[in-house]
Amino acid sequence: MRILVLTSEAICADQLQGALPDGADPRDAEIMVIAPALHESALRFWFSDADEAIAKADQVRRESLDRLGEQGVTASADTGEGDPEEAIADALKTFDADRIVVFTHPGDHQLYREDVDDDALQERFGIPVTRVTLGDTSG
Repeated sequence: MRILVLTSEAICADQLQGALPDGADPRDAEIMVIAPALHESALRFWFSDADEAIAKADQVRRESLDRLGEQGVTASADTGEGDPEEAIADALKTFDADRIVVFTHPGDHQLYREDVDDDALQERFGIPVTRVTLGDTSG
């Protein structure tokens, strides 16, 4: 199984395993983590430099790789566009995923543009999409 993970916070193997069907083990899958360069709010998006969002995405990328690696999960990772849908589209150009897992914050704590539509993603890319709300699982 090839899994494309989109996340704006560092994740661990337990969180990822909770998102996979039929108790699949992420240690037995090819994992690609994409950390989009999201802003905290629309105001920050329009009035701030993208450097802060890019730095945060790079931190999420590195921490996710470290956490997954410590738990025996081999993964690759990259940062992505500030538009999550475009970040997924870019990643799929080089990573042929069987499933997309999207980690997001709870509704009232979502970052700007983090409110992606799972059905729209599945329709656009033709790949099953699973959403996990950060904080719903232990890590």
